[in-house]
Amino acid sequence: MAKQKLGTFAFARSGDKGDGSNVGIFVTNAEDYTILKRELTVARVKEHFKAICKGEITRYEAPNMLALNFLLRDSLGGGGSESLKTDAQGKTHGLALLEMEVER
Repeated sequence: MAKQKLGTFAFARSGDKGDGSNVGIFVTNAEDYTILKRELTVARVKEHFKAICKGEITRYEAPNMLALNFLLRDSLGGGGSESLKTDAQGKTHGLALLEMEVER
């Protein structure tokens, strides 16, 4: 196994859910989905987003879509029009997660 950025084999989509962001990560085959489930633990995602995510993180599995979905609570500084953050809707959070290195 070698370290590799998620973005070399996975895709992401993210957006806002009130004051939290929603980050979906998906792949195109079952082998890579096994890697996602093993490597993308709540603890690792929390560490990856420690500078912006002040709340709890919840992981949801969607095996039928080969995807994981993370809800990052208290990560948008109030969200939408309440926030002074440059990305008040969390659109870049998916891209940020694709920068994480995992064992593949």
